[in-house]
Amino acid sequence: MNDYVIELEIFEGNGGHDLPDEPRPDFVKEGICAWMYQRYRVGDKFRYPQDLGKLCPWLVDSLTGIIRALEHGGTLYWRYKGTPYEKEIDPDGVTTEYVRCLDPTASGIVIKVTRIALPES
Repeated sequence: MNDYVIELEIFEGNGGHDLPDEPRPDFVKEGICAWMYQRYRVGDKFRYPQDLGKLCPWLVDSLTGIIRALEHGGTLYWRYKGTPYEKEIDPDGVTTEYVRCLDPTASGIVIKVTRIALPES
């Protein structure tokens, strides 16, 4: 069985921004993730499992099944060809998955999960 490194990257989502002297936005109406607001931006990366505490608990809950499959060598066969979510699947190299948080509004974010197989020692 291979050993893996799993990385998490915010792939899609709106963290919003604060401007001086302006009221807080209406998160749902403006499609801003309240958890990402002023914290994170698209492209931010996190290590698994070390950085799970930095992520929204609902997002982590959405990630759990995918991470369990990947860390035990599994792959999910659908590829989403021709979309921004097209995956790589290589059990002995790099495999990617995309997971949307459970927020059903436009405020939801998408995380890219990358599993990298470590060389056998």
